[in-house]
Amino acid sequence: MMHLKRILFSVIIILFSGITSAQKKLNDFTTVFEKSKGLETSTYQETIAFYKDLAAVYPEISLMEMGETDSGFPLHLVVFNTSKEFDFSKIHLDQKNIILINNAIHPGEPDGVDASMMLLRDFVQDKNKIKKLENIVLAVIPMYNVGGALNRNSHSRANQKGPIEYGFRGNAQNYDLNRDFIKTDSKNAKSFAEIFHLVQPDVFIDNHVSNGADYQYGITHLFTQHNNLGNDLGDFIENEMRPNIEASLLKKDIIITPYVNVWGTTPEAGFSQFFDSPRYSTGYTTLFNTLGMMVETHMLKPYKQRVSETYSLLVSVIDFTIKNGAKIKELRSNAVSKILAKETYPLLFELDKNTYSTLQFKGYEGSYIDSKVTNGKRLYYDRTKPYTKPVKYFNNYIPSKEIQLPKAYILKQGWWKVLERLKDNNIEYLVFKNDTTIIAEEQHIKDYKTSPRPFEGHYMHSKTEVSSTTKKVLFSKGAVYIPTQQNGVRYIVETLEAEATDSFFNWNFFDTILEQKEHFSSYVFEDIAEKLLLENPTLRDLLRQKMTTDQDFAESPEAQLDFVYKNSPYYETAHLKLPVYKVF
Repeated sequence: MMHLKRILFSVIIILFSGITSAQKKLNDFTTVFEKSKGLETSTYQETIAFYKDLAAVYPEISLMEMGETDSGFPLHLVVFNTSKEFDFSKIHLDQKNIILINNAIHPGEPDGVDASMMLLRDFVQDKNKIKKLENIVLAVIPMYNVGGALNRNSHSRANQKGPIEYGFRGNAQNYDLNRDFIKTDSKNAKSFAEIFHLVQPDVFIDNHVSNGADYQYGITHLFTQHNNLGNDLGDFIENEMRPNIEASLLKKDIIITPYVNVWGTTPEAGFSQFFDSPRYSTGYTTLFNTLGMMVETHMLKPYKQRVSETYSLLVSVIDFTIKNGAKIKELRSNAVSKILAKETYPLLFELDKNTYSTLQFKGYEGSYIDSKVTNGKRLYYDRTKPYTKPVKYFNNYIPSKEIQLPKAYILKQGWWKVLERLKDNNIEYLVFKNDTTIIAEEQHIKDYKTSPRPFEGHYMHSKTEVSSTTKKVLFSKGAVYIPTQQNGVRYIVETLEAEATDSFFNWNFFDTILEQKEHFSSYVFEDIAEKLLLENPTLRDLLRQKMTTDQDFAESPEAQLDFVYKNSPYYETAHLKLPVYKVF
């Protein structure tokens, strides 16, 4: 009887193995891109179905739903882990290096979608590659902009060569999601924050297709700006990661150059590195000390070439991470303490025009010829005249404004939209349980400029200036105390310092403080103002002095009366006062 059970058990094992082998053979996982010989890209539905099938057959792959998108469809995350562990709380204990790949933030640029599908398939189908990747976890967002991916067409990328159909740049709310990482107007961005803080990647890659000049390269890179990343991580990305990956691709006969940040002209005069502030994906990941890069394939190269070179670059980044994994972990683990150890924080940067490196740039001769469409000239690149020329590359930025890093920020109660975003980014804070008086730095908006046209649903501020006064401040119960001694220190500073490029102030979160809520009637306030000046000689002298030194003011009775009003107890204290305080 026991012998018979063993035979039956062996038969079951054989049959099960046969079914699994047959299933793998049936699901050969050839992508739409491959079936079309590099002319087409997968739809959203085809992409998710591909990963569902891949996860069903290969236990090293898991497909998860991770939050909502504006389209009503969920955001997905594909995870590859050779240990078959997909609980990130346990993954982090293993100290594996984690790479997060984002695809189709602009669905008209789908190169990464197809490259990632083939990459993960090739990994799980090769035992040698599975072994090689035992200390790496790959997390892939198959299609980030789901709404744009569903809005397929063949014409919105007028200056791009293939694929035949593709998605649209705007999402379901018509946002460009690569401007949404701080303001978080979309559900997509909220879900991305959830993914990012769950995964905590060491390396982040965002796949794109470039616009701009014409040149010989099929692919360019846009590493996060190294001065902005700062500390040892900035030096590492500039001096080790970038040259290593460039050399790796050259060994594969793929030429690559920094992103050609040139518009409406030719690159020979030189160009600067793109500065990725926190509104962009790699600028956002920099706030948490992740090594970030954008892949920018060239719009006029065939789609098949672009996907192939994206695939090769992803492999090169993975290989680099495998080789340098321990060092990356060490640099990232020390990054926050090094920031906190400094007395100042660089808030704004400007291009260093005196420092540059020289690229042996491979371009095409460009000239301006008569247009056959208009009565003007047009830029024309002659591809029969390729060249290799030395070109200046300005890739250094220097701080134009630094601030003293405070011990904490305090956010007054009521600003729940700001608090929501702090929560979404795992920022630690305490809520005052009672009314509390603290010596703090009170801030007023001194000056700012506002865009006359909307940008991604906002009329952004810039060139913001703040004045401050240190005083005792009574904070009501419910105010929020945000210490800077935490992993999210950079996010806190970059969003709560009004003068920062992508601060919550510049993104209009505090615009209500810019309006006076109470005013005065001149004929009533005249009598009050007269009494104020009689009782306050200092105010009277200030008024006279301003009338002497400011001709426009001297000729405006309205401005003079307003001056008295704004220097009186009747003027509201909330006007231009930021609800964000600093504690030193």
